[in-house]
Amino acid sequence: MTKAVCVACQHAIDAAARVCPYCGADPSTGQKPVDTQAIMQEVFRPRTITTSESVLEYARQRQGIVIAVAIGVIFLILTGLHQFVTARNESSVSGAPAVPLTEITDLSNQRDETKPVPMPELDFQYDGKPQAMRTFIVEPGAVTPPEVQAAQQAAQQAAQPPAQPGQPAAAQSQPRPQTSAAPAPPPVSTQ
Repeated sequence: MTKAVCVACQHAIDAAARVCPYCGADPSTGQKPVDTQAIMQEVFRPRTITTSESVLEYARQRQGIVIAVAIGVIFLILTGLHQFVTARNESSVSGAPAVPLTEITDLSNQRDETKPVPMPELDFQYDGKPQAMRTFIVEPGAVTPPEVQAAQQAAQQAAQPPAQPGQPAAAQSQPRPQTSAAPAPPPVSTQ
């Protein structure tokens, strides 16, 4: 395989090549048989764009630069605003030396902040009788379930002493009347 040099671009190419793969020209004469740039212009016609479209296209291609410039502009605006406000405030401030707060305020009537604050008195509003809020009241009409009654009667019979010869059997088998821990209160009327 022999090597040749292209006259147009001075690249080393194969001697059998009729077109330079680097520049597209004839390697012996340096002339381009086909102008590829003219063909590209003919096939892909460039469209005309306005100035604003070209600026937006430039910004789209270089987003990092646009963001950096925008941040810089915002920083400059904020700095200028701060300078304006500072200059405006300095003109209204007195040039006299500052007065310490101990000369203005009376600290003798201040309370000690290390002492805990006492708990305030909490008053409840009672509806009706106040003992209803303080004691347990059995509801009128409450009924003991039958299985609990049966268990209580069985426990009472097991706890009774054995029958004595002088007592009748009927008196021994009668269950004692049950007494409740708290008497049922009279019904409360809510008006």
